[in-house]
Amino acid sequence: MNILLYSKERNSDNWKYIEICINELHNKKIKICFLKDFYQKINNQINPDIKCKVISKLNNDFEIDFLISFGGDGTMLSAAKLIKGYNIPMIGVNTGRLGFLANVAKNNIKKLIFDLENKNFNVSQRSLIDIRIKPRLKNEENYFALNELSICGENNTMINIKAYLNGEYLNNYWGDGLIISTPTGSTGYSLSCGGPIIMPDTNNFIITPIASHNLNVRPLIISDQNEVKLELDNRFNTFKLSIDGLSYDVTNKHTIFIKKSKSFINLLITKENNYLHTLRNKLLWGLDKRNS
Repeated sequence: MNILLYSKERNSDNWKYIEICINELHNKKIKICFLKDFYQKINNQINPDIKCKVISKLNNDFEIDFLISFGGDGTMLSAAKLIKGYNIPMIGVNTGRLGFLANVAKNNIKKLIFDLENKNFNVSQRSLIDIRIKPRLKNEENYFALNELSICGENNTMINIKAYLNGEYLNNYWGDGLIISTPTGSTGYSLSCGGPIIMPDTNNFIITPIASHNLNVRPLIISDQNEVKLELDNRFNTFKLSIDGLSYDVTNKHTIFIKKSKSFINLLITKENNYLHTLRNKLLWGLDKRNS
């Protein structure tokens, strides 16, 4: 079994738990893999008796069975960009804060390795959204998101976004911005703006206004078979586009097209950390004293 360990950074908290994982994998004679960029940040702290496989980038010549991410949900989103197209299941050890995606507690690393060895997990196939921007940004036209994309005004100004579904006019969204979310992203930015939580296996997108200036405009759940087109009002010059936390500058000359990707991301879900358990744990559901 080959397990790729991944983190965006090497801080003292992250390293503490990565080291626990390395030692546990080594003791169980499971092959430990790193991407070269991250390995260079930590190699001087790894016991020289522990052998690691270092690869420059993912490819089909070397099989990775699982990816374990150390950090928060942002690290999981970063890892998703690495494994898209490689069908590698990933799971996150939460060394961040809330952690809907990275939902393995940092004191459960040994139990996680046991579960991987004994196949005590399920694989949750998560949909992605493909994003095209015309004209292109920096010679790139295609992007994707596991959670969401959002558009806001520069310097927190009010903006107007015209939305279409399959070429048919839907609405003008006046306000601070707009979010297009996947089911996975429904517990992220969309939720904080009043959007609904939807189960990850539903075939939907959510259109969520950010601080709408029209009280009759509410979040909308649509089938993910729709293609969404967003036009930016030419009365406003510049906008901030965020795709899974990565920010881009766009102008009123840009049009954004959003549709379901043919690719997907496989998330490993251990039996004790299923989606309903995560919701109850993170949102403190069921703690009403009347339930006892």
